[in-house]
Amino acid sequence: MPPMDQDALRDLFASLRGEERRLRRPPPDGTGGILMAEGARLVVHAQERGHHLNALLVSTKYNGPMPDGDHGVLTLTPEDIQRLTGFGAMREMLGAFDRPPDAETGPVIEGARSVMVLEGVSNPSNVGTIIRSAVALGIDATLVGPASSDPYGRRALRTSMGTALDHPWAPDPDPIATCRARGITTLALTPDPSSRRLEDALAEHRDSPVALVLGAEGPGLTDATMAAADERVTIPMAPG
Repeated sequence: MPPMDQDALRDLFASLRGEERRLRRPPPDGTGGILMAEGARLVVHAQERGHHLNALLVSTKYNGPMPDGDHGVLTLTPEDIQRLTGFGAMREMLGAFDRPPDAETGPVIEGARSVMVLEGVSNPSNVGTIIRSAVALGIDATLVGPASSDPYGRRALRTSMGTALDHPWAPDPDPIATCRARGITTLALTPDPSSRRLEDALAEHRDSPVALVLGAEGPGLTDATMAAADERVTIPMAPG
């Protein structure tokens, strides 16, 4: 496919406003979605992972090397980028890639000793931070439950520093049931100080797979998820 002309590039990046409003991923197989990688380092990282770059939006303030490929390039001032995309401040460039299909749950958690489960984490920056932290802590995989933001969304991908392209994750409509069916103990995280200490629960289950279940920053996990999990655990904090 030949690179898009300048008008087509403008139309593409203008249409990304609608993509940004999605709290969740595209239809189950990810067909037709767009993966937006923001920043030169992340664009190159996505290319190195085999994702196809279709178009590039570049700020006039960027004077570094350009990514390889036959993609179209649209260069605009930061002010024009903000007007076109509606994104506000943007790093030096934004790459529009073909979004890969969502992974299947089975292969993602097959053999995993540790799993992160997200429930209702709708803030994409929080999702990105969680996935980046999961990678740093050696978590094997993540299940993205209902009403959680898309790890491949622009802000989530940026906040994860691209780790969402490497870390195994999959959407799941009922991650607690999925974990239970595979013999994975589910530990529901809560700030309730009367709950069991996380480190004690992990020590008890060190010889079996464990899933840490996280809720939204404000409301936390639902009562139903708390009841369905095998155990409630907490990370002790200083008073106040």
